[in-house]
Amino acid sequence: MSAVPDSLPAVRPHAWASVAALTLGVAVIVAGMFWPTLHSMIEIWERSETFAHGFLIFPISVWLIWRQRDTLARIAPQTDPRGLVLLAAGGAAWLLAEAGSVNVVAQYALIVMLIATVWTLLGWAFVWAAFFPLMFLFFAVPVGEFLIQPLMGVTADFTVALLQITGVPVYREGMFFSVPSGDWSVVEGCSGLRYLIASVTLGALYAYLTYRSWQRRLLFTVAAMIVPVFANGARAYMIVMIAHLSDMKLALGVDHYIYGWVFFGIVMLLLFWIGSFWREDETQAPADGAVIAPASPQARGIGVLPAALLLVLGAVLWPAYARWLDARPLPDMPALQIEAEGGWERGAAFTSWLPHWVGADRQLRAFYIQAGRPVFLELNYYATQRQDAELVNSQNFMIRQKDPVWSNVGEAVVAVEIGGIERPVRQARMRGGNGQRLLVWQWNLINQKAVVNDHLAKLVLAWDRVRLRRDDGLSVLIATPYEEGRIDDAAATLARFAADMGPALEKTLDRVDGK
Repeated sequence: MSAVPDSLPAVRPHAWASVAALTLGVAVIVAGMFWPTLHSMIEIWERSETFAHGFLIFPISVWLIWRQRDTLARIAPQTDPRGLVLLAAGGAAWLLAEAGSVNVVAQYALIVMLIATVWTLLGWAFVWAAFFPLMFLFFAVPVGEFLIQPLMGVTADFTVALLQITGVPVYREGMFFSVPSGDWSVVEGCSGLRYLIASVTLGALYAYLTYRSWQRRLLFTVAAMIVPVFANGARAYMIVMIAHLSDMKLALGVDHYIYGWVFFGIVMLLLFWIGSFWREDETQAPADGAVIAPASPQARGIGVLPAALLLVLGAVLWPAYARWLDARPLPDMPALQIEAEGGWERGAAFTSWLPHWVGADRQLRAFYIQAGRPVFLELNYYATQRQDAELVNSQNFMIRQKDPVWSNVGEAVVAVEIGGIERPVRQARMRGGNGQRLLVWQWNLINQKAVVNDHLAKLVLAWDRVRLRRDDGLSVLIATPYEEGRIDDAAATLARFAADMGPALEKTLDRVDGK
């Protein structure tokens, strides 16, 4: 971005107004084409306090641009065809995300397409001058739920460590721990995700308004990411200690949340106060009447109306193709059937635990036994990937949320040996109210291949779907009881079952696929 000699004529206000109005109109049209995606964002803002700040992001972005109006008015708007390339990339990403029902990626892609609209019609010089206000729009996307489990683990680790340091006896099992005064569990609300998202959003905005150098802005934003994680651990420890020292009379009801938010508010005020010591003043604005030229003055853009038309036509292709994909009829699907092999036979139910997989087109649950070793099997088949009926879904859980009987005391992806071959599975340990413990393995079958990585599964299925290939998948889940200290015996039982029943599972898929 550079200043041009004063002899360059100033940008005519009415010309700027007409181009700005056209840009706003095209942006609204593009957003309307992807209304289901935009509406999915708004729905989450409405129902989740964690993401309610999304309602403020667009107004704040507009205010930040308005705040720079004197500088931006000196930029000569010029169409830039490179913005159409970004639009195409955003549209392709949106189509893949829509095919895989990955709302977060689709929402990010929509923001990218809106920024591409601004770039195409107003030029790179404008985008660069308004870079942060435009990038701030990404905070409107309700993302972060994938951090809940890791943050819960950090909170549990931090709390237990502080309890041990301060001399409080503590026994821990997964997300559950006990102190002499009572039992505690780290649940989703204890993860600190809400604090983290609020801190990062406010921290980035504060850094932009307070500092001029990118180094200080980056440093403060990183601090806004790190501080709330440790602050949430300290908050959890504080609540446990208040309850412990009061003989479980305080910090158990509404005050549990009040203490948390008050503590978070104090931490954020301290963070901003400390950050204010390195405040930087505004940089010198360009001289009055000077015009900021486009980044490449020699490059000639296309006409603004043709550019707007290309934007609209380029954007409409993606939702049109997605709707055509969704309109295709589902294939015929017989019921899931599986034949016992390897000496396994049907057995009696041995547990009340049931996993929570949603939207399956076909489901099978069965109990098996071999030489006194019982195994529970659940298969969930998805003929094609679509919203709320997808192989990988954030609503698929080993246990239902807030289950009154069962709890998940540990879940991770581990490498196990099945039939002499090492492969990854998602392993979980369940604990029931009656004292029963279960070892659970889960994996997905896509194109007859075992896949555990959710991101890879989503990508493979979405890519197959947009290419009009089969995008079906099968979730395989097996479980067996275990006694504390003898989990290896349970793992051996599951490995034997998976090896013996593997061919039967493949035959099951063949029958469903109509082969």
